[in-house]
Amino acid sequence: MSRQSRDIYLISGPCGVGKSTISKKLADRMSKSVLIEGDQLNAMLVGENQPAWEERLAIVWKTIVSITKNVLDHERDVVIDYVVEDELNWFAQQFVDLNVHIHYVVLRADKSVLHERLTQRGNTDLLERSLFLLKKLEGTRANKPFLLDTTDKRPFEVVEKIEKNKLHYRYPFDERM
Repeated sequence: MSRQSRDIYLISGPCGVGKSTISKKLADRMSKSVLIEGDQLNAMLVGENQPAWEERLAIVWKTIVSITKNVLDHERDVVIDYVVEDELNWFAQQFVDLNVHIHYVVLRADKSVLHERLTQRGNTDLLERSLFLLKKLEGTRANKPFLLDTTDKRPFEVVEKIEKNKLHYRYPFDERM
């Protein structure tokens, strides 16, 4: 029996670009969906003896994959809100045997807009990390086809663009594009 194709929306981008807002609005507009917030999974790692950053990332990403597979088994689509640095091919590889479409989006905004948004939220301590991620994500060749500028757009406009574009990420990705 062939299961109906499901959608996984992987929403990435630096801090302050609108990942959480966009992801929530996108998930709300879908008829059967689950929103996975990577930052909340990261926050579940508590206690005195914390793993190194690389191990934390591995735990969070493996948890995201497990939850996603469980949700897909229950015939729901998935929206994932988390920064994707080097995990995209690995993530996509976890689903090659399933009937899914991975829609990858890297949100970006002008530096001044990120500064303004993070200042309004009281998160100026995240500005340096945000600008680092912006440069890294924009400079990664594999991300070029998936960049979506949120600078002058309201959240509903970004969601509509994501729904309309339906860019599919295919594993393995040919970075020479």
